[in-house]
Amino acid sequence: MLEGKALIEDTDMPLKMQIQAMGCASQALDLYDVLDCKSIAAHIKKEFDKKYGSGWQCVVGSNFGCFFTHSKGSFIYFTLETLNFLIFKGSSSSSS
Repeated sequence: MLEGKALIEDTDMPLKMQIQAMGCASQALDLYDVLDCKSIAAHIKKEFDKKYGSGWQCVVGSNFGCFFTHSKGSFIYFTLETLNFLIFKGSSSSSS
């Protein structure tokens, strides 16, 4: 299962959700090749959509940049093994 320990870089998620995120990432690494980042990300997104409602986004890889807006309490960025994981629930900006 979890061979290496996850290192959280930044988060505003509740602790229970953080643990779920890292466990889900570890499970995905058991199921998919470490080079298959798209399948790993899809697995995590589907699990979070199922558990916490739709609208989750997941980026997995070793070298990426991003800029996004997220819902409060729904963001985590961590490293596990050789990959970086970014999980967040998108936020819609309203003009009203």
